[in-house]
Amino acid sequence: MDDIKTNSAIAPTLSQARVAKSTATRFGLALSPQLRVFAAFFLYAFSLGGIFPRLGEIQRGMGVAEGALGLALIGTAAGTLLSLTFASRLLARIGYRRTLLALIPLIAVFFAIASWASGPLLLFCCLLPAGLCIGMVEVVVNVEADRVEHQLGRRIMNRAHAFWSFGFFAAGLMGAGISQLGVSPQLHLLAMVPLVVLATLLLLGGFSPAPLRGAGGEAGQAPAGESPHFARPTWAIMALVCVTFSAMLLEGAGADWSAIYMRDVFAASPLWCGLAVAAGALMQALTRFFADGLVERFSSVAFARSLLVVLGCGALLVVLAPAQGWALLGLGLMGVGTSSIFPLAMSAAAQRIDRPAAVNVAALAQISFVVFLLGPPLLGLVAEHWGVRWSFGVCLPFVLLSLAVAGSLAKRA
Repeated sequence: MDDIKTNSAIAPTLSQARVAKSTATRFGLALSPQLRVFAAFFLYAFSLGGIFPRLGEIQRGMGVAEGALGLALIGTAAGTLLSLTFASRLLARIGYRRTLLALIPLIAVFFAIASWASGPLLLFCCLLPAGLCIGMVEVVVNVEADRVEHQLGRRIMNRAHAFWSFGFFAAGLMGAGISQLGVSPQLHLLAMVPLVVLATLLLLGGFSPAPLRGAGGEAGQAPAGESPHFARPTWAIMALVCVTFSAMLLEGAGADWSAIYMRDVFAASPLWCGLAVAAGALMQALTRFFADGLVERFSSVAFARSLLVVLGCGALLVVLAPAQGWALLGLGLMGVGTSSIFPLAMSAAAQRIDRPAAVNVAALAQISFVVFLLGPPLLGLVAEHWGVRWSFGVCLPFVLLSLAVAGSLAKRA
């Protein structure tokens, strides 16, 4: 999801690297730092992705309309935003390794508990602690990817986020199959907990945080001199926010509403509803995996405009789809279109010279995250009053807005 990066500039010392290497094999599989980062992104998405194919069944179990469900889903957004505000101080005390080993399984636990909610208010309260865990893990995996990227001397951030999408796809595909077998959402999500725990211990048990980029501090601790809790956006950053707006909104809409869309519009089977969630994640993952090479071959502006055109075509196809196969294609195109817009905007923010890079990156991340987390749940009100197709249709003008300001992604001298 977000490229939250540190603003330090020196490589780790040889002694630190040896310590990291020696401690990395204490538990679980002995993976390279790069593979460990990919595994962390995958497990993070897998732990939170299981609930989305089952949201339609959870909604029916509570007996509420889309608007009430959307307001309940804001619990995750509220917890995540609160966690992001205070994450740096907490991580300095807890450490990255303990954060990953404890909070990734806890995400699965809280979503399993949430599936038993009998009403929107209880669902909101259950999703709030899940959001708190998500915010902490989001910071750790992105900062760790940045440090390992610096340590290796080559870019891995887009591929790391590709593994996030692969994890979300795997959870969606599993949810589709289990739902088709008639297993209840409660039993399904409860069974995911021991699976996530075992996978986390196996793949991340030997996790040893990469040393800080900057001078001082220990590996796995938040760096001193973090950017402010809220970074004031400049007009240039607001232009980049407009570039990301449509992608963040439609990515969240695809996760939250695609299964309900397939159910309500086409009376689709549980398998098709689950595949609707998985399709966008799979296409997003594949595009992210090859995005770095495409950006280097073309310009960031040309690549972003191509993605936005694909995004608009996908959303329009979802709105007008005459059959569920066409809708699935539209959701897949949306996954392609949302894949790399945000990372491109983050790079553009970091390259600006009007302020320190960390401040510009923080300003863009904070505002875009509000859109990503709060926008899609509020689309439930649109679905309730005008139909779930228009949850995607109302986003189309924002695609045009993003296209109009995509030139702001151009590199600055």
